[in-house]
Amino acid sequence: MEKQIIICMGSSCFARGNKNYVEIIKKYLNEHNLTNKIVFKGQLCSDNCSKGPVIQIGDVEYFELDETKLKRILHENFDNEA
Repeated sequence: MEKQIIICMGSSCFARGNKNYVEIIKKYLNEHNLTNKIVFKGQLCSDNCSKGPVIQIGDVEYFELDETKLKRILHENFDNEA
């Protein structure tokens, strides 16, 4: 099964930081040569507005992201993929 990252781009998550986190994720995927191995896409709403910003990797959702938490999640999930 192909791994994927889904980032919520609903207005609440977008305003709380996912606007900036799109670029962080793209940079991480590029730096680790994962752009052809990991599908990265947005969705309009993950229905967890009160817990945002939200991303989903596989079947796991991650809530209340900040930049440090996002980078840790990416490393935990994908450092062995490169």
